[in-house]
This record gives sequence, C-alpha cells and structure tokens, in this order.
Amino acid sequence: MRSTRFLVVLAAAVTMAVAAPAAAYATPPAPTSIASLGDSITRGFNACGWYSDCTRRSWSTGIDGYIESHYDRIDTVNPDIDGNWFNDAKTGAKMADLNGQAGSAVSQGAGYVTILMGANDACTSSESAMTPVATYRAQLDAALATLKSGVPNSSVFIASVPDVKRLWQVGKDSGSARTAWSTFGICQSLLANPTSTAAADVARRDRVRQRVADYNAQLAQACAAYGSLCKFDGNAVFNYPFQLSQVSTWDYFHPNAEGQRVLAETTYAAGFGW
Repeated sequence: MRSTRFLVVLAAAVTMAVAAPAAAYATPPAPTSIASLGDSITRGFNACGWYSDCTRRSWSTGIDGYIESHYDRIDTVNPDIDGNWFNDAKTGAKMADLNGQAGSAVSQGAGYVTILMGANDACTSSESAMTPVATYRAQLDAALATLKSGVPNSSVFIASVPDVKRLWQVGKDSGSARTAWSTFGICQSLLANPTSTAAADVARRDRVRQRVADYNAQLAQACAAYGSLCKFDGNAVFNYPFQLSQVSTWDYFHPNAEGQRVLAETTYAAGFGW
C-alpha cells in the first residue's frame, strides 16, 4: 500500500514538472549608462561631414534625435541615463582593438555595452589580408572576458557584421560608387573589379561573404557562452536589405544619416526590449 501511494505521488510530481512552463527570460533593468564599442560605423563616420566622425549620429550612442539611437530610446524609459554615454569606438578598428575598447567601457562603469565589430576584418586590401576566423574569435573572447570581469552586471548587445556583398549588389551599377571604391581603395577584398563576372571574381566575393557569415557565427556562439546578460541580434544587421540611398555618397561604404537611423531601429528591436 505504501509503495502504491509513493508511486502515485511520484507520478504526480513528474506530471507537474513536465507541465510547468519554462522560466521566462528576465530582461535586465534599463541601464543608467551606455558605452559603444566598434569601428567607423559606430563612430558615425561620413554621416554628417566629409571623411570625419559624426558621433552625434551614431546608431548606438548618438544624440541626434533623427537617429533615435539606443541611448535616446533608453532615455525615454530611464531618464537616469541622460548624459551618461561614451563612444569608445574607433574608425579603422578591427576585432584586435576590441579588448582595449572594452577596458575603456569598464573604466567608465558602463551599464550597457554595444558591440559592432568585424567589417574591417573582412573589408581589407585583399582577400588574403582578412582576419582568420579563429583569431577573430580569440580576440572577441578576450574582450568579453574583460567586460565580464570588469562590469559583470552590465548588459551586452552584439550586432552582426553587415553583409558587405550586399553593398556590392546595390552599388556595382553606380559609376559614382565604383569610382569611390577604386579611388579610396575601399574593401578591395570584395569590391575590387566590381563589374567583373569572371568566375574568379564571383568566387572571391562569395568567399568574403562567407567569412563575414563565419564571423557572425562566432559572435552568436560567444554571446551565448557569455550568459543571459548578452544578446546577439540574430543576424538582423547581416540580413537587413539596405539600399544605396542609405549609404554615404562620399565613399559609398558607410551608413549615412538614414542608414544610421535604420541601423538603430533594427538593432534595438533585436535587443533587450527596454
């Protein structure tokens, strides 16, 4: 009789365990400070001036109301963040530079850190100059370790690297874009010989795009390993079908003001939901 009652109780417990809903993801509280890490995209390069940074139009920490940056959006739900923004990105930076930028975010006590890094690791002078995937991951892990040890309670958002082949697709038929890419030596690993349909050029573009996809896979894995305080955008930036009208006409590479606005909107929607 006792054994029968035990089995009944055990069965009921198992049923309750199976039926119980999984714990909901707990969104961290809206932060009171933000630091942005990355390269020229996050610096707002060419978004408001000739070959110069324009941090006020940064998708992450910009203060230009048109952009509706992460900083501005958070400010509407938590005014305590007002004025507490730091743009630690650097034009020309690669993943090798991320750890130093992470150190700056730690010293600033950032409660929220955004990361967009990798375009310059793929957009190089030649295909052979691209950063190896294993190296990219090791450098990323080092930076995330710096953040985790220095600001362990801070939220981290990682944006995927944009699809640079998309830039070629929307710009290859523009004479102005082709001239800018050639004159300034922009992303020649992918954008060299932009009108060529030769098999070698087609294959090269595909390999560069695959390298970006491989970088994004590492970003997703590293963020998952970081824990619940890290959010990857699920390739939202990589998959966004941006248009040539959202790119600066000074270099046909960096987002213009509209491009920065769309980048802010796309990434924030993939983030923590504040």
